[in-house]
Amino acid sequence: MRPMRLDLAGFTVFRDETTIDFTDADFFALVGPTGSGKSTVLDAICFALYGTVPRWGGTRGLGNALAPSATEARVRLVFESAGARYVATRVVRRDGRGNVKTANAGLQLMPDGFDVTKLDTGLSPEDLGEVVAGTPAEMEAAVLAAVGLPYEQFTSCVVLPQGQFADFLHARPATRQQILVNLLGLGVYEEVQKLATGRAGQAEAKLEALDQLLAGLADTDEATLEQATAQVERMTELAGAVTAAVPELETARATAREVAQALAALDAELALLEAVRAPKATAELTRAVTAARAAADAAVDEVSLAEEREEKLRGELTALGDESTLRLLLGAYADREQLAGQAEQLRVAVERAATQHEAAVTALAQAGAQAERAEAELAAAFQAHEEAKTADQAAALRAHLSEGDPCPVCEQVVARVPATPAGSAVARAVAAGKAARTASEAAKRLVTERDTAARELDRVLVRVRAEHDGVRARLSTLDERLADAASPQTLRERLAEHTRLRAALDEAATAVRAGRDAARRARGTVEAAQERLRTAWRHFDGTRDGLARFGPPAVDREDLAAAWTALSEWARQQSLHRRSQREGLAGSVADAEAATRAATERIEGIFAEAGLPAPDDPVRAATVAVERAEAELRRLVERREQATQLREQRAEHEREAQVARALAGHLRANNFERWLLAEALDLLVDGASRILRELSGGQYDLVHDKGEFFVVDHHDAGLRRGVRTLSGGETFQASLALALALSEQLAGMSTTAASLESIVLDEGFGTLDAATLDTVAATLENLAARGDRMVGVVTHVPALAERIPVRFEVRKDARSARVERTGR
Repeated sequence: MRPMRLDLAGFTVFRDETTIDFTDADFFALVGPTGSGKSTVLDAICFALYGTVPRWGGTRGLGNALAPSATEARVRLVFESAGARYVATRVVRRDGRGNVKTANAGLQLMPDGFDVTKLDTGLSPEDLGEVVAGTPAEMEAAVLAAVGLPYEQFTSCVVLPQGQFADFLHARPATRQQILVNLLGLGVYEEVQKLATGRAGQAEAKLEALDQLLAGLADTDEATLEQATAQVERMTELAGAVTAAVPELETARATAREVAQALAALDAELALLEAVRAPKATAELTRAVTAARAAADAAVDEVSLAEEREEKLRGELTALGDESTLRLLLGAYADREQLAGQAEQLRVAVERAATQHEAAVTALAQAGAQAERAEAELAAAFQAHEEAKTADQAAALRAHLSEGDPCPVCEQVVARVPATPAGSAVARAVAAGKAARTASEAAKRLVTERDTAARELDRVLVRVRAEHDGVRARLSTLDERLADAASPQTLRERLAEHTRLRAALDEAATAVRAGRDAARRARGTVEAAQERLRTAWRHFDGTRDGLARFGPPAVDREDLAAAWTALSEWARQQSLHRRSQREGLAGSVADAEAATRAATERIEGIFAEAGLPAPDDPVRAATVAVERAEAELRRLVERREQATQLREQRAEHEREAQVARALAGHLRANNFERWLLAEALDLLVDGASRILRELSGGQYDLVHDKGEFFVVDHHDAGLRRGVRTLSGGETFQASLALALALSEQLAGMSTTAASLESIVLDEGFGTLDAATLDTVAATLENLAARGDRMVGVVTHVPALAERIPVRFEVRKDARSARVERTGR
């Protein structure tokens, strides 16, 4: 498998669309800082082919394919394998519930000459060739057939990811053997053994079937053939005798049929004539029709009288006027009386509310005057409090004055010191002020209360006046409506008469409906009686029409009973005449039947002599007997020929079975496959040992024993050590040697198209010293220089990267990783 082009979009760190063209990159390096996405390129190649990546831990890590916050990832890989070019595509999506699933997977075989550089970088699902696999389930077998390696072996031999570089070195012998079987195509010998076993089984099954067929052909000897020939001759003589005897039988049968048909026709005429009978109660049918018509006429007269009475009552009811109008007027009188009472009650309520409102307004005015007086007294108390403070301050100064001293306020000489008043004027003023404030606040509350009461009474007065005006307006409207109306007593009398006429009208309507029902039933009775009479006439006409060929007499169409009497008498006379003819015709029938029996017995004797049962159709039976005898003879001849052919086929199948059993036996022990595997492993280890000596500076050789790998340490007296005892750097050198040996030698050892057309290394170059790194680089350069392998490395070691001609530099920013090709 050799990658040609890789397209990514939304895949792990490659959020944006990215294309890597490997078309002419026979020796390349993926370089870049740690974590930039170099190994992700190899992950994408594995994912496109197998749907998983080694470091994901299987398909359960499918969510790792999506770039952060992305809902879809697309990967498309164009690769060559065994001379054919394929394109593998996988699409992963996250649904609304957060589940990540493979939405699309496919493998297509591209047509020859397709230029991969012209592929759409948008990863559109265009038709790129023949569809080899169209679903994720079909991909595994299709990729295995195209690449030649399953996933585990692909990651051990072609793309060697981080952490799995030494898998082939450390694999169990059985696993390593299976890898070599797949790589070298040695499974073909097992397939040949299976095919040989299958063909041997098929040949043996055919032999068994042929033996069964031959066992069924044991009756084809010469004696059986002679008996069949004699039977053909006997049946031919039988057919000749029957052919000569059949005309006499046919003549007798024709005569018997003719006279039997004539007798049957005569019996049929007798049965028809003797069946003519007049039905019972024929005369009563006419009388029933007449009585029904009279009853129907009387019912019609009753209906007419009832309808006249109903119409008269309806006119009287209309003259009284509309009942609903009368009831509305009477209701209007009752409403007026009720409204008049309501108007009087509301008038009294208006007068009472007006009186209460007037008293409330007067009380509010009185409270306002009282509040003004209290406010004036409070203002006087404030003034008195100021004056009291001045008086108290002067009294306080007096205590320090002496006659003849200057006053501290006016600086005049004090001639006489006034007497100091008893008590504090301010205290007396404060007490008076508190009393005035209490009286003012009480007066204000009284004003508020009486104002609220006056406003409420005003609203009540307005509402009661509005209700009174509304009732008077409705009363006025009713007065106008009842101005020209009759009195309530007159209205009640008219309604009572209305009720009486309505009841009488209902009775009349009931009588009309009953009369109409009776008339309808009477008409039905007339129609039924007439239909019975018509049916009786149809029966008579049918009977007479059935006798039309005998010429029945004409009848009176007005009297059904007389018509039946005339027809019955005529039929009796016709029947007596035909009975006189029947005796002679019956004798002719007996003679014809006797002649037929005699001819039949002669033919039955012919068949009895041949050992055959008597047939219904002698000519056909004789013909069939001849045909059967001839067919049996032909069958025996054909079976003899078939037996000869089957014996020839059996000999051929027996030879095929012997060859297939011999080939399957030679391959069943797998000795040849074991020998090939041993030779392949020897060549692989020899090549890997040569490379390992170069990489280790002559310290190590690689050997194997019973499938296990060992190294011979020449720096330790040739000590043989298991490969699991090697250090990390030494393990890398041994693994690289095996990988390179596989890549170098597979083409010469493989028997199929499965081949290692590329190798990509992603491991351990940073652990090597300068000398070993130089040896590794030289080894990789030599491998790439041969031109039949693509060699790729993933490294961040500058010394190694600079020696590789084509470099794909991977960089990553906050949004997406990018790949840029540098070098040649």
